[in-house]
Amino acid sequence: MFELQQVRCAFESTLAVADLNLRIPAGQTVALIGPSGCGKSTLLRLMLGLQAPTAGSITFEGHPVTPRSAPALRRRMGYVIQGGGLFPHLCAADNVELLPRHLGWTRQRIADRRLELGSLARIDPSLWSRYPAQLSGGQAQRIALVRALMSDPDVLLLDEPLGALDPLVRMELQEELRDIVRKLGKTVVLVTHDLGEAAYLADRIVLLRDGSIVQDGGYADLEERPADDFVGAFLRAQRGPVSA
Repeated sequence: MFELQQVRCAFESTLAVADLNLRIPAGQTVALIGPSGCGKSTLLRLMLGLQAPTAGSITFEGHPVTPRSAPALRRRMGYVIQGGGLFPHLCAADNVELLPRHLGWTRQRIADRRLELGSLARIDPSLWSRYPAQLSGGQAQRIALVRALMSDPDVLLLDEPLGALDPLVRMELQEELRDIVRKLGKTVVLVTHDLGEAAYLADRIVLLRDGSIVQDGGYADLEERPADDFVGAFLRAQRGPVSA
């Protein structure tokens, strides 16, 4: 689905991604995790073509991701950011229907797709007429997820989608997100700072530090076979202090 070869991304004197190689096969959920500033969100923007690499190459299903090709390729990618990123001047229904209308879908096809995904995401029908300011955080994230899935994208790219939610709502949405991904069979790249969330949702965890991959594997690999001391320290920090 994605292949990144020797990808580097620098902002003036700051190296955000350092000569990184990564392959993401179709149908897999991959979590990008690491401390703040490790390059995980930059990596997602590079895959989307929102940011051009300083060096190296990125392909999406064999097609090079370049400033010229990215707009067309992004139509095959769903993207969700923290807080949802809904347009404040559009109601929930108009937010999710914007891209299908642009693509020339019929009204019936749009309505059927919204109904299907709304049911899957457990969205109360009364929410469709509300504006983002009238939605709770959890409701806004559900609407944003439906918007990202409306055009039936090949891949779903999620940048801290549940990071701003309270723990109970976050846990509920984690369960729903995992169910939706499994039912629809989507490829997913998830950026998160939460190791528990990564372990729950992802088939693979890619741990980053200073723009480089420290370890790539399942949660058990990180816990039982840490690549270096940083991996162990990161896992201990995620667990928090141990009471006496």
